[in-house]
Amino acid sequence: MTHIVNLAEVSLADLAIVGGKNASTGEMIQHLSRGGIKVPGGFATTVEAYKYFLSQRDLDKKILRILHSVKIKNMQSLAKASAEIKQLIIATPLHKEFEREITAAYAKLNNAAVAVRSSSTAEDLASASFAGQQETFLNVKGIQSVLHAVKLVFASLFTSRAIAYRIHHGFDHHQVAMSVGIQPMVRSDKGASGVIFTLDTESGFDKVILITACYGLGESIVQGKVNPDEFFVFKPSLQMGKFALLERKLGEKNSMMIYTKEKNPKKSIKSVIVPEAKRNKFCISDDEVRKLSEQALIIEQHYGKPMDIEWAKDGLTGEIFILQARPETVKSQHVNTQILERFELSKPGKVLVQGQSVGQRIGHGPAKVIKEAKNIHSMKPGNVLVTDMTDPDWEPIMKLASAIVTNRGGRTCHAAIVARELGIPAIVGCGDATSQISNDEIVTVSCAEGQTGFVYEGKIPYTINQISVANLPELPVKLCLNIGNPDKAFTTQFLPNEGVGLARLEFIIAHMIGIHPNALLSFDKLSKKLKQQIRQRTAAYASPVEFYIEKLREGISTIAAAFYPKQVIFRFSDFKSNEYANLLGGSQFEPQEENPMLGFRGASRYISPQFQRCFELECEAVKRVRDGMGLTNAQVMIPFVRTVDELKKTIELMEQCGLSRGRNELKLYMMCEIPSNVLLAEQFLELIDGYSIGSNDLTQLTLGLDRDSSLVAPLFDERDEAIKKLLHEVISVCHKKNKYIGICGQGPSDHPDFAKWLLDEKIQSISLNPDTVVDAWLMLAKDLPKPSRKHTETSKESASNLNLNTLDTATFIKCSSA
Repeated sequence: MTHIVNLAEVSLADLAIVGGKNASTGEMIQHLSRGGIKVPGGFATTVEAYKYFLSQRDLDKKILRILHSVKIKNMQSLAKASAEIKQLIIATPLHKEFEREITAAYAKLNNAAVAVRSSSTAEDLASASFAGQQETFLNVKGIQSVLHAVKLVFASLFTSRAIAYRIHHGFDHHQVAMSVGIQPMVRSDKGASGVIFTLDTESGFDKVILITACYGLGESIVQGKVNPDEFFVFKPSLQMGKFALLERKLGEKNSMMIYTKEKNPKKSIKSVIVPEAKRNKFCISDDEVRKLSEQALIIEQHYGKPMDIEWAKDGLTGEIFILQARPETVKSQHVNTQILERFELSKPGKVLVQGQSVGQRIGHGPAKVIKEAKNIHSMKPGNVLVTDMTDPDWEPIMKLASAIVTNRGGRTCHAAIVARELGIPAIVGCGDATSQISNDEIVTVSCAEGQTGFVYEGKIPYTINQISVANLPELPVKLCLNIGNPDKAFTTQFLPNEGVGLARLEFIIAHMIGIHPNALLSFDKLSKKLKQQIRQRTAAYASPVEFYIEKLREGISTIAAAFYPKQVIFRFSDFKSNEYANLLGGSQFEPQEENPMLGFRGASRYISPQFQRCFELECEAVKRVRDGMGLTNAQVMIPFVRTVDELKKTIELMEQCGLSRGRNELKLYMMCEIPSNVLLAEQFLELIDGYSIGSNDLTQLTLGLDRDSSLVAPLFDERDEAIKKLLHEVISVCHKKNKYIGICGQGPSDHPDFAKWLLDEKIQSISLNPDTVVDAWLMLAKDLPKPSRKHTETSKESASNLNLNTLDTATFIKCSSA
């Protein structure tokens, strides 16, 4: 019988011999090392060796007898069975031949500090990951410690969480066996480490790579002890030879795990505080992000499926190693692009805490605040679990939760992984949830509002919209989306759409930057207090101005990538002076205006000496997205242009910034929202590629009313005959001159009959709010000839809730929360 095998001699075909994790490691060593992917070598104990170990003293029979008596929903029963089995395993000696082979193989590693990793035959499968179910011991030194760690790994196959997980997923205890991988440690205690997913873990969008990173050992991330740095990279750009880093998110990284001098495998690592200066910087460089994303793409292409990858950077040599690679088993299995599910709160509520959202669902129930593991038995079905962080031992009670909230952790921590697998909402990294939420308090946990999740006071009703978009009929008009929040771009792109007709830069500036651009350009002249506030936000970037450009670039590129290669029209910032004044430092640079709606905004602002340099920063961000990242589907639009001369001056300024119409396929559009834009349409259209109608401003300026005034609000209606006359005129001129004509104002989203009128006027595109696009699509398609195809089937559950007159080709279902 073979007890030991070299990892370089196994592959995925050997899962039954060395388990899923070791088989995958061997696969990478054999097939990917030539592609520049470095994987630590080492050896593995075989499944046969494990089975032979269990055959001693009838150990396997004793274990099965104990397992047969387990009550899966009884935590005490689980804990008792686990303790008895582990004690039996620890008390049973390894047979001598097995020990000799491990000793000889370990000696060939020069008796180095090693990682002793579990690798069960039911681990790292495409259908179930079993991630974190069994133990791994790091920085194990000396042969006696290695031998002891091997038995500890064997015993970890019978932790409470592992027993419960197998029963829950229908795996036969007797059919699951263990191999142990033993590999030299990468000195990430001196460097960094993390986890990579080759899709977005929240939406399932598979055109991105998510990299998380922290200082020290990656256990900090897996265990949820830190909020790590995060990086999103666009796959198609990588495949074209360009590096498109969509977004960076600076994590807190308050602590890091490093080696100790202890020989006891359970005490071989410890957590230490990270100095503040290091916390405020990204722990890996952009170049290292590129290398990791390139390696992740190679691994995904080799395996042919989305992957979950662990990596480490050796701080002594600077080398990057891939430690593990397993199939991603949650989003890649469950995303159905034909059936979309959207949760929506029925009303706002009082926010108790907020953090990073996991999933896109909403849950509610009595909060169960558990500050210590010894109190986990108090958890009841339907409770919202609120704790500092979870670990694999908590999994049996996590299955009882309606939602999970933690103080610490990022989107790849244990709590996040389990919540996704269970299909429940979780908010991680809240900081102070256990102190801000009271035990037994009724709360609502919402992860349906983007990447930030909110815990609200009380039980707030919500609706679940299930939308079938299979075989939607073609329309004679393009239906696009209005987008502001990059956080929702990956999710929103699943909706039926022909691209984005309006993406607002002011939303990115307000929510991702929050600082007035002139405050960053005039940083040296600011007060000491304001400088300190800005430094706190911008410390991770080369300069305050670079922070502004890069955060704007990140927001633009994220939306452009989500809808690539469809056209995305980005409108340059259209804040009014009172809105710019609300940004940090803004009051020092903005005028006091009686009516900001008609004042210092749009093109007038861009070409003025007070704001020109700020506009140049926007142009630079767009240029980086298009020229540097290859996202040429990002097009630009100028808002609120009063005169043809203003347009000419703005175009000249853009050209000086490297944004020339026609260069690198750049299209330049203009908002049509002032009556002068209609009256002089032929002159304006000579300089641009088309118009996008802003019906909000066009209505208020034509009817002479302030849309923000409640006194005249009832008179505001985009369907007024005067507005329709202007729209008919400008649509006709655009057709005559063969120019693009679309609409991105609120009107079509609010008034389906207005959208129908625009369709009859032969407008080319209608850009709608995401929550109205399916309704509008179905409404506009009602009068079209029905295609001769079979009725689209819906599930029994969905069909029973149907509440909309549907076409043969689509359904829209609304369900209220219980």
